[in-house]
Amino acid sequence: MDQDQTASETALGDFYQVLKQRADEVSKAMVESLRSVEVGRPMREILDYALASPGKRIRSVMVLWTSELFVDRADSNATSAAVALEWVHTYSLIHDDLPAMDDDDFRRGHPTCHKVYGEAMAILAGDALLTAAFELLTREVDDSVLALRLIRELASAAGPAGMIAGQAADMGAEGEVRNAQQLEYVHLNKTAKLFRCAAVMGGICAGASPDHLDKLSDYGLNIGLAFQISDDILDVSGSTEQLGKTAGKDERAGKVTYPALFGMEQAREYAQSSVSRALEQLADFGPRSGRLKQLGRALVHRRR
Repeated sequence: MDQDQTASETALGDFYQVLKQRADEVSKAMVESLRSVEVGRPMREILDYALASPGKRIRSVMVLWTSELFVDRADSNATSAAVALEWVHTYSLIHDDLPAMDDDDFRRGHPTCHKVYGEAMAILAGDALLTAAFELLTREVDDSVLALRLIRELASAAGPAGMIAGQAADMGAEGEVRNAQQLEYVHLNKTAKLFRCAAVMGGICAGASPDHLDKLSDYGLNIGLAFQISDDILDVSGSTEQLGKTAGKDERAGKVTYPALFGMEQAREYAQSSVSRALEQLADFGPRSGRLKQLGRALVHRRR
């Protein structure tokens, strides 16, 4: 192993350590916020189970890091936005894993919610997190106009013009011949728009200008696309133990992915191109954008 590769891997390891520290902050805030939500005992147990799984919290940490492009430390509003977004993301994973969707038995190395608590309770748990996320923003964000802007961003990204549109298109086209334009539509909506939402919500919390929000929007969209392409690659190249979820399920389900359509080498090139486009949007932000740049570079080296 040469010195450059060693230095690169050391830097990547340091980045993941920082990411974990901020992810732990979000996880702690999620627990505290959930205590303020009125939840019956059976449902609280499943919500605790779903939120305790060891996710990377990339989207929610992005909220904090984009906010910190403009302020020294993300405030309580940004933390609440990060929690709300993570709840919406967790709801989407619970529903994605259901037999009617991706039908997966494992998520983040643990049995999926429906395997532990049954399909009906898993559906209700997802519904609970989705609705609680918007309640959280109305209750914890200290400015009503700011809360409304955050709610609009999150609803748009997660709703029928965003994540739901991508999931519906993905399921509706299983086993069909798909071209690059259709594939990009699925990835942009199902995954990338929630990353864009994370980047923009952080900027909104910090009072970013419209021009800066546009740059964050483009950054988040391209980072999200790179993340999903990398996810497609890992589904082919990774193991179930490595990924914490069932490997190879896309191919078995007849889904068309970037590796399936273009091959592994070109899929990696597409992921790198998306990261490069994302990093271009950070040129005006100076040294404060260091973590966001590292995130982009880390995505093309993902192993889980």
